[in-house]
Amino acid sequence: MTSSTDAGQPELLWQPTPEQVAATRIAEFREWLRAERGLELPDYRALQEWSVSDLSGFWGAVADFFEVAFHERPQRVLEAEVMPGARWFPGATLNYAEHALRSGPGKADGDPAVVFAREDGVGAELDFGELRARVAAMRAAFAELGVGRGDRVAALAPNCPEALIAFLAAASLGATWSSCSPDFGVRAVADRFVQIEPTVLVAVDGYVYGGRTFDIRSTLEELRAQLPNLAATVLVDYVGAGGLAGAHDWSGLLERHRGAELAFEPVPFDHPLWVLYSSGTTGLPKGIVHGHGGMVLEQLKAIGLHADLGPGDTFFWFTTTGWMMWNFLVGGLLTGARLLLFDGSPGYPSLSALWELAERYRVTYFGTSAPFVQSCLKKELRPAESFDLGALRTLGSTGSPLSADGFRWIAEHVGADVQIASVSGGTDLCTAIVGAAPDVPVWLGEISCPLLGAAVESYSEDGTPLHGEVGELVLTKPMPTMPVFFWNDPDGSRLREAYFDTYPGIWRHGDWIEITERGSLVIHGRSDSTLNRGGIRMGTAEFYRVVEALDEVADSLVIDTSGASGEGELLCFLVLSPGARLDDLEPELRGRLRDQLSPRHVPNRFLLIDEVPQTLNGKKLEVPVKKILAGADPDRAVSRDALRNPAALNPFVQLARGSDG
Repeated sequence: MTSSTDAGQPELLWQPTPEQVAATRIAEFREWLRAERGLELPDYRALQEWSVSDLSGFWGAVADFFEVAFHERPQRVLEAEVMPGARWFPGATLNYAEHALRSGPGKADGDPAVVFAREDGVGAELDFGELRARVAAMRAAFAELGVGRGDRVAALAPNCPEALIAFLAAASLGATWSSCSPDFGVRAVADRFVQIEPTVLVAVDGYVYGGRTFDIRSTLEELRAQLPNLAATVLVDYVGAGGLAGAHDWSGLLERHRGAELAFEPVPFDHPLWVLYSSGTTGLPKGIVHGHGGMVLEQLKAIGLHADLGPGDTFFWFTTTGWMMWNFLVGGLLTGARLLLFDGSPGYPSLSALWELAERYRVTYFGTSAPFVQSCLKKELRPAESFDLGALRTLGSTGSPLSADGFRWIAEHVGADVQIASVSGGTDLCTAIVGAAPDVPVWLGEISCPLLGAAVESYSEDGTPLHGEVGELVLTKPMPTMPVFFWNDPDGSRLREAYFDTYPGIWRHGDWIEITERGSLVIHGRSDSTLNRGGIRMGTAEFYRVVEALDEVADSLVIDTSGASGEGELLCFLVLSPGARLDDLEPELRGRLRDQLSPRHVPNRFLLIDEVPQTLNGKKLEVPVKKILAGADPDRAVSRDALRNPAALNPFVQLARGSDG
């Protein structure tokens, strides 16, 4: 397998032509900087270095280039370049929803804004005029129900137009939004929404997934009983399951308020826009609050410059409303791109479902997860042969590191001319900090570049910057999209503990990263689930790349039980494909791990499990499993309500108690 650590440079998979670069928004931005600011920044590396050496100059330029609509102008761009505590654009007022809905290129009333597709064939299309009208109507309805500036609107809804409309209506009022996917259990939803005390709950009556329909009205009844300050519930007839006592009908509210005026409440730059949540695997999920201004600037930069999306483009990312990628996807409206919202299983009725949508709606940017790419690879799908993907420019991947095999599969079977945007960031920042740019090449198995405005470094344990070595991913300078605060954290202690305890004044992100001589990057997995064998430290991502490259391995989990008491065992838990046998596979797995990683990283044992425990957002549960195997009380190591498949923990609990069962 070619990787950044092999001798020589890795294979170049994609490189834009000078003509392609000249047609991008990022080239337009560089030319604008030359004409308006007198800056000569001939390539991406020069632009990126300037963006982190002159934070005020860069973020001020982003605001001016994209004509950010300030109601009150800022006194300055940045006050106190420190972390935590940086204040961005003090004195400024603006509104996120205004930037999503204001007129501009590609955003006239008749221009396409949203297309919706559900796995069972239900769909809808909205132009900007109709989107504005529905947001205005729901804004008036929310105001009538008592929602005002600073109140919270919570939603238990899938990735559908109603969720988008409700969010924009709430934001237009200066209210704070928060959403969960309807497949979350009542405890998981309550753990999130009880904290923020919403005024209004928007909910669907059910959802569809994998060919089945699920009625969630009983969940809603239980949830409402735990929200004593709830003034109203608005129910969307989504699957025809029926009504809910005391709830307002979504369609009725829209109709009654049709013709209402669309207005936008000017709010301070850091006014809470939405609350996202940490995984909640070891206690209540932390409520991570982002501000209007930070998200406006970040999404204009990330989607307008890095994704190069604008009028005439269609932006798709497979996501639920419980993942930050939904919030990121919504940002496509700021640039005038059309959003493709999909609700359902990416594998129903087959793994071709999303590729068929890409053909039907002429998707420009196709966003997905690394596990989806891996699934397509193992099923030997060849989308470019089966579908017309001629409109596709970029394939985005996030959620976990994309394997070199995944890179190669995209290049060979989606399109050699399709840019591979492997990106990494997270809920904490609600964006990517390393990823791709339309004027930077793509190398096999590598993330192309740090994003503009992100001062990315790799640090040793003692805080020394590293190059060509694996270290902690840190940000050495503030970004406008860093959390404004954590909910119910009045003194900021939980926020400081989450990011700034390891390196005072430096944001520790929690990933192992390697920065190459090309300025590209390789993520080696989460730094808090590190494998440490005989002094050699290795991220889990490398392990999964090797093990899961075998068709016979459907999924895997690797745990190093070493701790303060000394070196423990390296355990590899396997979910095998139908018909596969561990006895047949184990010699090959040991050989591959020895040859491609090191002899120290051949597991002591391979153990079979039925499924890998995952968070509600699909992350492998490495750290809590390690704690359980070390003897921790399972109920203290992880909140089962934060898991997609809580029963998957049972084999690890049994193993910790001395049973192989």
